Amino acid sequence: MENYSSINPVLAAFIATIFTWLMTATGSAFVLFFKSINKKFLNLMLGFAAGVMIAASYWSLLAPAIEMAEGGSFPAWVPAAMGFLGGGFFLGIIDKILPHLHPGLADNETEGIHTSWRRSVLLVLAITLHNIPEGLAVGVAFGAVAAGIPSATFAGAVALAIGIGIQNLPEGTAVSVPLRREGLSRLKCFWYGQLSGVVEPIAGVIGAVAVIIFRPILPYALAFAAGAMIFVVIEELIPESQQDKNTDIATIGTLIGFTVMMVLDVALG
Repeated sequence: MENYSSINPVLAAFIATIFTWLMTATGSAFVLFFKSINKKFLNLMLGFAAGVMIAASYWSLLAPAIEMAEGGSFPAWVPAAMGFLGGGFFLGIIDKILPHLHPGLADNETEGIHTSWRRSVLLVLAITLHNIPEGLAVGVAFGAVAAGIPSATFAGAVALAIGIGIQNLPEGTAVSVPLRREGLSRLKCFWYGQLSGVVEPIAGVIGAVAVIIFRPILPYALAFAAGAMIFVVIEELIPESQQDKNTDIATIGTLIGFTVMMVLDVALG
């Protein structure tokens, strides 16, 4: 990947996460044309998003983290295990603090600190919570390339960004369409939907800068991003994809998403 050695990794992470944000905006734009989305299709796509994130967590994050830690002061599994659990616990803490409401749930099922914020704001915050580890993962991946880690390639980081971007389509739709049912105008639904993805470029830049400055934390940072993404998958995406009892469809979507991300990472990485 010598041709990419001169590319600024922070700039690359920023551009890549701008792409993932735009994919969220594209998914949100469905509300400009449709007041509702077929629930089976939405559940299929939410399952797809879960599959992409599971595959990305291993091939793009955990496997490189373990490889980087080999030959270090600790057994190779230690940084991966510590970082993975740390990412999950971190997202768990944010989940308990940040007020949010998952689509399809009643007002009395709000999570996080009690607040009088409007339901529409809480729905947006739920998807925003999804996007934090996704942006962080892309940023850390590009930071790993800059650190000169053999297992971290520019193409692999691009594959991760593409995979995250693809699964952002249904996430954008999942927040904008419920807002339409809340009575908001189409333009407001689109605005709030795309706004949930703005956090990705911010998290991406932070992730890239952090691992460049503090190179020894890289295996922990990669595993941290993986743990955060798996938390989102198990705590939010999978339950949401099966709320309407379309379990087979959601499961098929997960398998397809996993396969697509696996192929992207292996083929490009």
